Amino acid sequence: MTIHVYQIIMILVAIVMISQGVKNYIRGRSGQTLYKLAIRIVVWGGMGLIAIFPDFSNFLANIVGIKGNINAVILTGFILTFLMIFKLLSAIERLEQQISEVTRDDSLKELKSEK
Repeated sequence: MTIHVYQIIMILVAIVMISQGVKNYIRGRSGQTLYKLAIRIVVWGGMGLIAIFPDFSNFLANIVGIKGNINAVILTGFILTFLMIFKLLSAIERLEQQISEVTRDDSLKELKSEK
């Protein structure tokens, strides 16, 4: 079994994404739930598993009914899509927190000015 460059890159990306999720969960960052961590582990662990054992994608493709080399294209699309979704969710959560803080500050200022 030969290991290709894309496999090493995929494994490294999966390890980084899983470790980031675990680190954020342990630190108790807001918005990081056990559910999100589990999804991250399943998605990126699956991507790492397929990178290590590429024949597993053929097995899954046969179960689903996909034939041919389109698996690599689909896998790449999934990887990019999940990466974008995780980044967008993080950005949205940060924006929600900032909006909440601004709203609280404005409310407190209004209460102080009424007194």
